[in-house]
Amino acid sequence: MAELTQSPRLTAKGAMEMIKTPWALIVVILLAVAVLDPGNLREVASFAVRALAHTGQYILFAVLLLSYLKATGAEVMVARAFEGRETRMIFLAALFGGLAPFCSCEVIPFIAGLLALGAPLSAVMAFWLSSPLIDPPTLLITAAALGWPFAIGKAVAAVALGLFGGFAVRLLMRQGAFAQPLREYKPAGCCGCGPKADDTPVWKFWQEPERRVRFRSEFVHNGLFLLKWLALAYVLEALLVNYVPADLIAGVVGGEGVLPIIVAALVGMPAYLNSYVAPPLLAGLIDQGMTAGAAMSFMVAGAVSSIPAMAAVWSLVKPRVFAAYLSLGVGGAIIAGIIFQVV
Repeated sequence: MAELTQSPRLTAKGAMEMIKTPWALIVVILLAVAVLDPGNLREVASFAVRALAHTGQYILFAVLLLSYLKATGAEVMVARAFEGRETRMIFLAALFGGLAPFCSCEVIPFIAGLLALGAPLSAVMAFWLSSPLIDPPTLLITAAALGWPFAIGKAVAAVALGLFGGFAVRLLMRQGAFAQPLREYKPAGCCGCGPKADDTPVWKFWQEPERRVRFRSEFVHNGLFLLKWLALAYVLEALLVNYVPADLIAGVVGGEGVLPIIVAALVGMPAYLNSYVAPPLLAGLIDQGMTAGAAMSFMVAGAVSSIPAMAAVWSLVKPRVFAAYLSLGVGGAIIAGIIFQVV
């Protein structure tokens, strides 16, 4: 009897989990178009399929690269950026922040360990600000959706924002700020795969069975993850292009000057989805009147204020450090947008 009463509960829970997936949202969106505007269903669906097929080559390369880095253990090389003189640490932390293939929960034990071992907050802030902005998959997806000039500009903005935040925090610390930045931290063990400082990468990972298994696991996991989010992104872009008036977009974040860039940064903070969904949506917004500078500002501010990025910072440091993180991130986003617009 207990089994009979448990089964519906488990089924209902499983159904709720399915409803929350990007695949379910895609089906719901297409069904809504089929019911409300059946004549436009083919155009919406074909737009999304064409865009996803174009990006497919970038997805494959990105997934292979990320799986290779994970299987070899190359992410442990990032820890070496936090050794030596503070100025050198800031530069290397900003650079490696954009290259590190960490997931959001891996960043938490990694940074907690560095802070606990006495790594300066300035270098940690440089890493934190640059890390959410770019990584190998995001770079390739951004290039596919917005072109290589925009992707390279975003990568440069990531490193520049890290340097800006790192040296700003260094200056504030010399004036007595952030004396004790770290909260009491207890590892949650969400990933159980944080890097160890004494590990060295094994480039020929295929010689070890455990690493081959990890490569396959990472390839399948990351491939499905990118595929589902990009499929949703292109369906949303198709809706944007077909149903949102271009003059509305142009009126909010179009036109010349600094104001549209500032507005885009402020809108990007609460509206940001993730680094895989944003590029296709921004491509649609640019086609409808959004300036390149506003798009860059939106993307940078949104990445810094994304839920995983903010959760990682909030879980480790005190509120004043968290406030500094957000202020530096949004201010840097506006500056990046202005510079990118001019260039």
